[in-house]
Amino acid sequence: MVNDHTYTGDVSPGGTPDVRTLGSLTITKVAVDPEMSNNCYLLHCGETDELVLVDAAAEPERLLGLIGDRSLTSVVTTHQHWDHHRGLAAVVAAHPGATVVAGAPDADAIEEQTGVRVGRRVGDGDKVAVGTCDLQVVAIAGHTPGSICLLLDDGQVAPTPHLFTGDSLFPGGVGNTFGDADAFVQLLGEVETKLFDRLPDETWFYPGHGNDGRIGDERPHLAEWRERGW
Repeated sequence: MVNDHTYTGDVSPGGTPDVRTLGSLTITKVAVDPEMSNNCYLLHCGETDELVLVDAAAEPERLLGLIGDRSLTSVVTTHQHWDHHRGLAAVVAAHPGATVVAGAPDADAIEEQTGVRVGRRVGDGDKVAVGTCDLQVVAIAGHTPGSICLLLDDGQVAPTPHLFTGDSLFPGGVGNTFGDADAFVQLLGEVETKLFDRLPDETWFYPGHGNDGRIGDERPHLAEWRERGW
């Protein structure tokens, strides 16, 4: 059962989080840092009371307030860029039992930048448990070598897939490749084959910044993105 009649995904730094319920899974989206406006996602399993945080981007005191005294089992860092893990050390210090998860090619950089050990170095097809739910890792290289997306595709939780894309996919285009033409070709190719070719139009995706999107709304624009080169 999906109970999301009021969810829009439109959040802003300092504003109220937005909450969506998908069966036993609750997604809390919060934006942090007025300058970078990063999205952080706290996933809660209602059956086990366990939590997973996607991107401890900044403002750890706010993230810790959302977590409360519940059990944080994992913190997933979607990629190595500094703005997505500034709160990681503080969150893990408060929840030392939480496992830090990141794509294997980005893990060394994340450790060097944060001083936090990456406990699980994951790749395509690996799973991250949120209580009784599983998120499947989809490795998408291009924005960074080890960027990952997290796919919830469990018909018992929600009738359609839900996807956390980090900075690999946004409404309106793929992530920034900073003028690197080869990286752009790689990123768009992997987004196309691993996401658009695989997932139905109804798939809702949650990016690392800004508003959410749907795969079907973006699908008609792939050729346009390829032509413009960003």
